[in-house]
Amino acid sequence: MGLPSKLASQSALIFLARVFGAGLMFVGQAAIARLWGQAVLGEYVVVIATANLIAAFMPLGFQTIGTYFAAEYRAKGQGRLIWRFAFLAFGQFAVVAMLVILFGLNGLGLIGQSKDVVAVHFPAMVAIAISTALMFVNSSLLIGLKRPFAGYVADTLVRPAMLVAAFVIALIMLKGGIGEMLAIFAIGYGGVGIVHFVFTIWSLKDVPDTGEAVPLVKEAGRWWRFALPWVLIALATDFFFDLDLVALSALMTPDDLAIFGVCARIFSLASFGVLAVYSVTMPDVFEAEASNDRAGFMRRIGDANVVATGASMLLFGGAGIFGPFALLLFGTGFLAGSAPLAVLCLALAVRSAFGPTSLVLSIHDHPYASLPAVAAGLLTLIGANLVLVPAFGLMGASIAAFVAIGVWSGMLWLIARHLAGLDVSILPRLREKQAQRANLASAE
Repeated sequence: MGLPSKLASQSALIFLARVFGAGLMFVGQAAIARLWGQAVLGEYVVVIATANLIAAFMPLGFQTIGTYFAAEYRAKGQGRLIWRFAFLAFGQFAVVAMLVILFGLNGLGLIGQSKDVVAVHFPAMVAIAISTALMFVNSSLLIGLKRPFAGYVADTLVRPAMLVAAFVIALIMLKGGIGEMLAIFAIGYGGVGIVHFVFTIWSLKDVPDTGEAVPLVKEAGRWWRFALPWVLIALATDFFFDLDLVALSALMTPDDLAIFGVCARIFSLASFGVLAVYSVTMPDVFEAEASNDRAGFMRRIGDANVVATGASMLLFGGAGIFGPFALLLFGTGFLAGSAPLAVLCLALAVRSAFGPTSLVLSIHDHPYASLPAVAAGLLTLIGANLVLVPAFGLMGASIAAFVAIGVWSGMLWLIARHLAGLDVSILPRLREKQAQRANLASAE
């Protein structure tokens, strides 16, 4: 099986699992909107977005680089180093989690108008954030060990099932509301996180320790040099819409915020389909770079870009056709999000076409080079929201997100071309295909 076929099949399996889990998540959120009201769903969206943002910060960026270093150490047979990396990653996550528990309530003023909603559900929110952060570290290590499905299963399947179960228990057994649901969800997801952690530790023992010995101090310096900028990169990319939702809570009514939150979650599902492609191929990309195989590196990046861009265009078409039906599950009022959802999904195609530039910059030892583009994207988002949301509401929020994603993706591509001398967009592979067709035509 060729690499493109492998990417399509394995990423499709992961994506199908995500779709099934998203179906459960949509059922749960639709039930919240219909039985407890659209405003309560907006409250839920803010709490979960805040938990995700805190979770992204807790491991101090090590969840974003775990895949890279796990793949490198596995390829080089440096089992001792991957154990030390995991020990540091989990250890500092535990320290930060304790600080959040002790002092997090005092820092809620940083999130503006959302603070009152989050304060009501603070214990459950923190517990969800801790479990989510633990899953992030687990998943990054498992993906680097070529176990992407095991890395994603807790988030793709178990988390949505826990949400639905928590809703049913809170509604039927406890006759409660959103507070009881979040508390039950936090307890159940915490148990899943512990099981996932045990499996991750068990998986690390399969990495042999036969490679070259490297001083720990030297490697720890590499870990921190990569991790620190990736804290900000991950917050601005992987949690772009969580940041956006918290910011929009000051500009939108709870009802509109709930609609945009649902659109953002559908976009996140579509985005995961593209992420699955890169998750399958990244260990091979890292191995090619570690072996100084530039041709293999570019070929694997090109294959991933073709599959990812094709998948994003299919998802854009699917959002236009099936998006209104998905939104209708939440109530007729959510149909107002149909056009904004299509705009968001088009942004995914733009991002995919530019390729995994932040990752390539880090591989070539330029991890901080992504920060100007990230900053430009966030400033564009804030400015566009302030201008467009008051005038155009939901569509204004979607256009603002589209423009911001385009700005940071384009800037990252230019920075990668300048610093690494590489064009990791889809363009080189398209030119290669065009040249092959021209050669075949001339041969005939």
